[in-house]
Amino acid sequence: MAALSGAAIGWAGPRAFARGKQQPAGPFYLYRLTGGKTAEAYDETVVAACIQGIVNRASPELYITSAGDPWPDYWLKLFAEAGGWMHGRPTKQIEGLEALMAWGKRRVNGAVIWDEEVPASLNVATTIAGVADAVVFSGTFAKKYLSRWKLPVLEDLRGRFTGKETGSAKNDAYRWAIRRYLAAGRCAKHWLSLYEDAYAARAKADMSYVVTRDWAVTHRSFVFDLSPWGDERPGDDPAQVPGTDLATYQQILAAQLKQTAGQEMTELSGFFAFSKYSHVPGHNSIHEPVPTEWETVRLITPYNCYQNTVAGSCFNQSFQCHAPFAPLKQHRPAIRQKPAQKTYICILMADYDSATPLYSFMPKHWDDKRRGEIPLIWGINPNLVETYPDIITHLYQTASPNDYFGADASAAGYMNPDRIAPQYMKLFIRHNLKFYRQLDMTISPMVLDWDQPTPEVKDAFNVFSPDGFATIVMDLHDEGGRGPDPQVWKGMPVMNLNNSTCNFSSIAQTAGAMSAAIGTPSGKRASFHFFRIVWTDPGQVADSINRLREERRDLDIEVSDPYNFFNLFKQFYGNDAG
Repeated sequence: MAALSGAAIGWAGPRAFARGKQQPAGPFYLYRLTGGKTAEAYDETVVAACIQGIVNRASPELYITSAGDPWPDYWLKLFAEAGGWMHGRPTKQIEGLEALMAWGKRRVNGAVIWDEEVPASLNVATTIAGVADAVVFSGTFAKKYLSRWKLPVLEDLRGRFTGKETGSAKNDAYRWAIRRYLAAGRCAKHWLSLYEDAYAARAKADMSYVVTRDWAVTHRSFVFDLSPWGDERPGDDPAQVPGTDLATYQQILAAQLKQTAGQEMTELSGFFAFSKYSHVPGHNSIHEPVPTEWETVRLITPYNCYQNTVAGSCFNQSFQCHAPFAPLKQHRPAIRQKPAQKTYICILMADYDSATPLYSFMPKHWDDKRRGEIPLIWGINPNLVETYPDIITHLYQTASPNDYFGADASAAGYMNPDRIAPQYMKLFIRHNLKFYRQLDMTISPMVLDWDQPTPEVKDAFNVFSPDGFATIVMDLHDEGGRGPDPQVWKGMPVMNLNNSTCNFSSIAQTAGAMSAAIGTPSGKRASFHFFRIVWTDPGQVADSINRLREERRDLDIEVSDPYNFFNLFKQFYGNDAG
């Protein structure tokens, strides 16, 4: 037995966590995946994730690392630092899958065997594992381990789904699971899991949506993998009647809405499988990836679902969600009341709206030594505090005076607010108010929607986001949608977020995009420009601003913190549109 210690990679060690709940005590256990690229390694990871989800349901006991991924080790070292929530806890290493099962077996009720001929049955088996506290076996693993581990078979899905009901074995599997588990009230109301099944992932040993299965099991979430499109056949089921996937998807959403009875919003954790449902190398689809993302959100929003868009390769969610947490506070700058004749610029460091970028993209950019040179607002969806409260707490505790936080797409979860049904608007407000308060957020810098916000949507955001609302509108169905005119709605600034700087490729490119967006000033007056920049180092952003200043000496440029930016915008536009 050893105590955790050691320096974190890159970041300074965390300060002591606020005690929002009792600090975990006693030992926890470490299990290391081989990181192999075989079907056997895939099956091992499925079993390990199931055990982890079961044993971590009430408290953090099992932490998984992998020889194939550095991030679990990274976070383990960071939070084992003095002041970190894992510091000083003794650990025990579990060596090998046999030992892992021997350790966890007392809490495992049996096995569920999925059908390797029907890859979607892996997701059905994962749903059952969460409900029944079971491990999931492929037929190959069942042959190898079932009798050795003396596990009863709770469900054997082999040969069960033939396409007799829908013409699609895949959809038969999900519709059976809907009736037996989701519609029967045996699954979570607050969670759904959109995880890629075994169709191509097992052959490639792509573990992205295997290591996440602890999250689905621990919450007893319904797990599925379907296309949001009704006008073409998906790549994994080319013989199905077009629209079968979409119809099953809608059945899942309708059953979930019925279970929640309109009293709770549901997080859909995960992402559509690019290689099956959108146009990428190897799959010729009529739909590109970004429209497929938008279509997914368009589809789920009326059912009171929001997306935690990308959750792949996110280890230990069932462990880290137990980190002690107390509501966080941001600092606030002194507010100036009168705009000058300047070009005001504000920068959104965007797209930390889901678990994957928060878990494995954020460290590099947050650790940039030049962070703090200019004011920036970092877009982090506050609902992620349910998944990684320790990571978000660390960011708040290590923020510079020039680092601020606001919700990313679109608020406390990625949804299209204009598509929230009127009868659920109070629920929408209550949901967002809860998470915004926990992270002391009052600005929504990137609301994604198909049209300008309705008065009802602006009224809703004014409750939890009174200091600013910015939007990107994309009318992908040509229904006449457009962005809002700059305005102040009942005291809340409302504007468009400029997306021309989205993908950073160089300092010159970003400076040029900003310059083109600013254009030629008309007269001596203030102007306001809010730019989105995705997954970029703060130093690169600062250099882009410096290049812009060199190229546009005709402009008096001020990079503003978000609070002053929106307040000066508010003063400039003056007359309240509400």
